[in-house]
Amino acid sequence: MESTPPKLEMFYEGKAKKLYATADPDLVICYFKDDATAFNAKKRGTIEDKGVVNNRMSELFFGLLTRTGLKTHFVRRLNDREMLCKRLQIIPVETVVRNIVAGSMAKRLGLEEGRELSFPVVEYYYKSDPLDDPLIYPEHAILFGWATAAELETIRSLALKVNEVLRRFLDERGIILVDFKLEFGRHHGEILLGDEICPDTCRFWDKASRKKLDKDRFRRDLGDVEEAYQEMLRRVED
Repeated sequence: MESTPPKLEMFYEGKAKKLYATADPDLVICYFKDDATAFNAKKRGTIEDKGVVNNRMSELFFGLLTRTGLKTHFVRRLNDREMLCKRLQIIPVETVVRNIVAGSMAKRLGLEEGRELSFPVVEYYYKSDPLDDPLIYPEHAILFGWATAAELETIRSLALKVNEVLRRFLDERGIILVDFKLEFGRHHGEILLGDEICPDTCRFWDKASRKKLDKDRFRRDLGDVEEAYQEMLRRVED
């Protein structure tokens, strides 16, 4: 059994996770919280056992991606709420891949939610809570030094590969991958996928009923939030 470096001080707390340093400067421990936020933390609440679900689901998805040759920050899950990860220098550009019109795309472009796109659309957002994570052009990221042109090319390629792998996996389980957010970071000069992949960061719809099985149930006060998270976990564990 592999030894785990001891957990030291917390050096970051976000809306959904806490990060702790370890005795190994290359590794961090990520703790998943039950806190729920929406609209850039303007709406707050708690989803019971959300942290447990998101930790386990992220482990499953990161494992799946690793087996297809994609490199991530995930090392291993430690317990119900914690995973060991490689320490990344996070690139402050969130990458969103969209397969179906939903959320901000529907609102921004005046389109009906649920329209299938003929090819996946990759969008970039500047990671800034005070600015509500504005949509940006890739040129903005290059111009202001948030990422290089080569890094953005790598990120786009990886994001589309993640989409391809997850869409196929979820389709086999009766789930539509509507859209999702990814974060990437640098680790010893290499771009790795970081953060988490779960109902907080993805839109999942049941293929037959189009029932939402993600954080939109919290955002839109649809009810049965905990049940949706648990159902998603059951579907991907099958």
